[in-house]
Amino acid sequence: MAQRILVVDDTPQNVKLFTDLLIAQGYEVDSAVNGEQALAKIAAAAPDLVLLDVMMPGMSGYEVCRRIRDNPGTALLPVVMATSLDPNEERVKGIEAGADDFLSKPVNRPELFARVRSLLRIKALQDERLSRLKSFFSPQLAEVLATAGGEALLKTHRREITVQFFDLRGFTAFTDSAEPEEVMELLRGFHGALGKLVLQHQGTIERFAGDSVMVFYNDPLPVERPAEHAVQAALAMLQAFETIVAYWKKRAGLEIGLGIGIAQGYATLGAIGFEGRWDYAAIGKVTNVAARLCAEAKSGQVLADGKTAAALEGTFAFDALGPLSLKGFAQPVPAFSLRREN
Repeated sequence: MAQRILVVDDTPQNVKLFTDLLIAQGYEVDSAVNGEQALAKIAAAAPDLVLLDVMMPGMSGYEVCRRIRDNPGTALLPVVMATSLDPNEERVKGIEAGADDFLSKPVNRPELFARVRSLLRIKALQDERLSRLKSFFSPQLAEVLATAGGEALLKTHRREITVQFFDLRGFTAFTDSAEPEEVMELLRGFHGALGKLVLQHQGTIERFAGDSVMVFYNDPLPVERPAEHAVQAALAMLQAFETIVAYWKKRAGLEIGLGIGIAQGYATLGAIGFEGRWDYAAIGKVTNVAARLCAEAKSGQVLADGKTAAALEGTFAFDALGPLSLKGFAQPVPAFSLRREN
């Protein structure tokens, strides 16, 4: 698919010149005659690069560039500014506005092509990095992390979070009876439904481990009432899972279910791994509590620890189960079952 360039210039002859030159190089070209039109087109469908005239009636190229940079969705969009004014003076103003590169008019064709190719190559690398970030963060958060300085959010730190585990019930029996292709189909349906709902509720998916998924809330970006987001995601997933259960019951007579565990507490978070393969992880007692509560939960049940139940008092109803002896814990852990409305 051809990369798309937006040419912004109020002079028709300049627009035609740039358009003809860039199309001849294999690019797709769109145009705008002023700043307002340019911003509207960028908002509707962001191009891969903007070739922006400095001097235009109404909104100047500098202001257009500043607005592009102020929008998190276009903060990394490559912008080349073209001017016939004093290049040294205009370069300083362009840098302050956030331009990536500059061209002097009349434009030198080889220079134009070289600068466009260079910036598009950088953008392709940024897009690849953004795609990797989106594999475990929401698209909105991934875009923030991809901006300059965004990686600071991934440095090791300590924060109170809500951790949530989802685990399939009857999965071992399912794998014994089903074909491998059917097992993969089940997991794709499970992960697809869960991933969509978790991202809607501003969660961060830490890992998929086949029939088990770990999610946490309130990191890397803070979320108000993370426990509430976790419970809402849990209830939505239990409802969505009913369709999956009915499908496999009808198709193969196989019984599957879903158990969920939630806990709140402090954890150490940050990027872990090695060069070329990084994950974002939460480590601490809270993750173990959530995992063990999930293991204890029956099909269709949501078990929570005391901190989660207390944080949601008055919003959701819980039934106290009493302390549970959980694997790996020396002392019993108070547990609460979410009361689901019929």
